Amino acid sequence: MPSLQDLRRRVRTVRNMQKITRSYKMVSAAKLRRAQERVVAARPYANTMMRVLGRLSARAGDYRHPLLERRGDEHYVLALVTADRGLCGAFNTNLIKAAQQFLRENSDKKTEMVTIGRKGRDFFRRRKVDIVQEYINVTAQGVDHQEAARIARELMEMFTSEGSTVDRVFVIYNEFKSVLSQRVVVKQLLPIGAEAFGEAEEAGMDYLYEQPPAELFARLLPRYVETQVFYSLLESVASEHGARMTAMDAASKNAGELIDSLTLTMNRARQASITREIIEVVSGAQSG
Repeated sequence: MPSLQDLRRRVRTVRNMQKITRSYKMVSAAKLRRAQERVVAARPYANTMMRVLGRLSARAGDYRHPLLERRGDEHYVLALVTADRGLCGAFNTNLIKAAQQFLRENSDKKTEMVTIGRKGRDFFRRRKVDIVQEYINVTAQGVDHQEAARIARELMEMFTSEGSTVDRVFVIYNEFKSVLSQRVVVKQLLPIGAEAFGEAEEAGMDYLYEQPPAELFARLLPRYVETQVFYSLLESVASEHGARMTAMDAASKNAGELIDSLTLTMNRARQASITREIIEVVSGAQSG
């Protein structure tokens, strides 16, 4: 059995760890609230853009655009959105597993990766995966729209540049459902399918356009991709803080249970020590 001093040291260590996990939980709770507000605030803009694009696609008719161009099915680019830090439960693990499953299911394709976040970058850097671009600390201090737009433009450049052989661009991220629930989403980003706008149309409603619908459609398509990337990053940040809050809450509870167990063991050891000393005193008095 460990000595009384060792048990006291372990209790102090676990108490210090519990303070850290509780502070992490409080910080994540505050950041989660802000992240949720940003997700909710971004929804009206995204929904309105989908409605406008739905009407424009119907008005534009047989319109051709590089972002709509359907090609073969041989060369993929996979953008993986993970966190830059750990201590968030299975958040990063689930995303990495989804990416590995995607790679296995498309092992006959040429697949290149774009990693957004340190954890995904570090994991796949040690594997035989071709990482063509990496972004670090994009979500560490929240999501900046300009940074998200830059990532979207570079993904579009990979798809539309002259001589590009990329057939499809996918993104994997965690969709925020609640503090306890996040859902891994695998979405095709490019080429943009007509079905992406079909559900956004509203019967009996139309818009007046100053420019020709085809011209507006061409201008809004890149904005649509930027919005999708921005929204994916917002969802990922909210999911990360929700997962970290849940993980730190569980860690704090486990630390409390461990402290109770160690305290009970320490009290038993102290009681046994006191009993042993009393027996020694009594035995000495009787022998005298």
